[in-house]
Amino acid sequence: MHNWKKLLELSKGKKIVVKKVFIPEDNITIEGDFQLSNLASLSEEDQKFIFAFIKTHGSIKQMEATFNISYPTVKNKLNELSKKIDNFDLNIEDVKEEESLASVLDKISSGEIDVKDALKELNK
Repeated sequence: MHNWKKLLELSKGKKIVVKKVFIPEDNITIEGDFQLSNLASLSEEDQKFIFAFIKTHGSIKQMEATFNISYPTVKNKLNELSKKIDNFDLNIEDVKEEESLASVLDKISSGEIDVKDALKELNK
């Protein structure tokens, strides 16, 4: 985590492209141009705030207690983060497709539909 923090400091909010990925457990190295998620481009402080917000299920009272800050400070931070992520490309169609596929796979697993019906459902 310390290296990631240093990388964020060095990039000063600029776009980061990862050129090499190494998976030590499997001794695999992959080289190319890998885009980091939009979340990864936020500061460590912003990431922690977002994760805490998710973990508290969006409870502003719990956020106040977690960070020892006031209600207005929590709201201001959320507004600030909202502005930062306004530029993020949220491809809603991709999300819908993934949800649809997951739903169909769940139906197959539960025996609700067979593969033939699943293909029909996916081609709607």
